[in-house]
Amino acid sequence: MTGKRIVVIGGAHVDRRGRIFGDTRPGASNPGAWFEEAGGGGFNAARALSLLGHDVTMVSVAGGDSGAALVEAAAARSGVTLNGFTFLDRQTPSYTAILEADGNLVIALADMALYDLMTARRLKVNWLRETLANADFILCDANLPAETIAMLTADAGAQAIPTAAIGISPAKIVRLVPSLPALDFVFMNEAEAKTLAGADCDAAEWPTRLAERGLKGGAITRGMKPAILWRDGETVTLAPPAVETIGDVTGAGDAFAAGAIDAFLAAAPISDMIRQATALARITVQSPLAVAENVNRQLLSEVLALVPPPEMLD
Repeated sequence: MTGKRIVVIGGAHVDRRGRIFGDTRPGASNPGAWFEEAGGGGFNAARALSLLGHDVTMVSVAGGDSGAALVEAAAARSGVTLNGFTFLDRQTPSYTAILEADGNLVIALADMALYDLMTARRLKVNWLRETLANADFILCDANLPAETIAMLTADAGAQAIPTAAIGISPAKIVRLVPSLPALDFVFMNEAEAKTLAGADCDAAEWPTRLAERGLKGGAITRGMKPAILWRDGETVTLAPPAVETIGDVTGAGDAFAAGAIDAFLAAAPISDMIRQATALARITVQSPLAVAENVNRQLLSEVLALVPPPEMLD
């Protein structure tokens, strides 16, 4: 497939993870180790799409610190064109998590206030307007203010540019609500889906609930439980094959989004979209990084052969 021009606008920040070696002892010093890399829902997906051969531009905000340099280096390694707005007197957004030995989250701190400065009026800057107007596909994430997402999706719709969003978290996904009818896809996890569709129904009912709110298509990842993907009244579900060795689950949902978008841009049916999304997520969870740097077309094809066909839901 010929690479498409994709613009991603949203989170690109520092992701710090500290893993405790033994049993967690609250209120005490725990032996462990730190790991730091670039992250962000939009940025993770952007890098995966670039590694698959697309022409990807990432638009975000950054501070005048070493965190910005970390993001720049990650963009360069994956071939992403990084652009955006720099605030020299601020710190680049960051997410800092403490994990138990088995990977479960103990506590996390999200320092994301700088994303609030990605206001709707910044979309009117000439270089950004031109960048968005020339895109074949636009992806945003819910790190952006609701008003920015609304203007972005409205402008894209007026130009018939397909647009998708990543939910990020239950607290942030509500920013997408005013824009649901303008989005072609929303990628979310189970907790985010419950926030949008309600926890008072079965997972199989979520696509219908969200369609009633105007959403044309979407995908819900659920860990090792079957993922769900739907588009224009068709719904498929697929249980991810077991993975022998898990490196880190960070970024798996973003990889799922990237795999689905790549298939969508190739005009693939939703059955192929969910299989490819599952394959790219599988590659990611086997890597210790949020974006597996060995991603390419050949590897994706090899892993895709391990993914069974999905089940079509009524």
